Amino acid sequence: MIDRGSVAEEGEAGFPILDGAVRGLYRAISKRGHAITAFNVQCTISRGRGAMAVSALVGEKLACRRGFKLLFEHLDVTARSGRALLVVGPNGAGKSSLLRILSGLLGATEGKVRLDGPGLEAADTGVGEHIHYLGHEDAVKGALTVRANLAFWRTVLGPTGLPVEDALEEVGLGGLGGLRAQVLSAGQKRRLAIARILVSRRPVWVLDEPTTALDVKAQARFAAFGRGHLAEGGILIAATHAPLDLGDVDELRLGGVG
Repeated sequence: MIDRGSVAEEGEAGFPILDGAVRGLYRAISKRGHAITAFNVQCTISRGRGAMAVSALVGEKLACRRGFKLLFEHLDVTARSGRALLVVGPNGAGKSSLLRILSGLLGATEGKVRLDGPGLEAADTGVGEHIHYLGHEDAVKGALTVRANLAFWRTVLGPTGLPVEDALEEVGLGGLGGLRAQVLSAGQKRRLAIARILVSRRPVWVLDEPTTALDVKAQARFAAFGRGHLAEGGILIAATHAPLDLGDVDELRLGGVG
């Protein structure tokens, strides 16, 4: 768990300055592609390697058991470049578990997950190093400013996307960078979480109920981000109970009718 003590101070620009020990930890984890727990969610660490071309994310013969319950088995999943795959189904069908398996955050009971693309087989990187995972938790540290929260993630994930201030403007949080994140509304915290996928470029987005708590305007902003990502050849996988306005999409239904 990363706490306030991991941030030595905020510089003149308001960005967090991480101490040497924490930076060393990030580098060590980055080399191994491990998932760590930070801000009460899991994220996979890399240094901007997500720029490598990915043509598809494939899950083969996947099974997931939670406790005594088998959520799904013999499940084949393919998400292709330039396409959105929506995972739908009733509560408890295993949508969130599937997304975590595809992201490399949860081991499958059976089956395997791989990425297809030029050079990926020879590259010494894990699946998660090419993925942005946005879960139910917003990964927001209330004691830090809005700007410091996003600058932290840009440092951890790799500064390959928009600058912090530009990303805040894009999600409608321009001018709020100096506020402590604890004063944000639920919808504003979700926008801050979404800004994370803008500051570091990765070819695969895996999103669990991404529009939760967002108002209509913010949902439209998110849809525009998603369409832009797909237009650039990205892959988007989302579990949702709400329409995401991403155009023509593929659909995977879990748990039968629901």
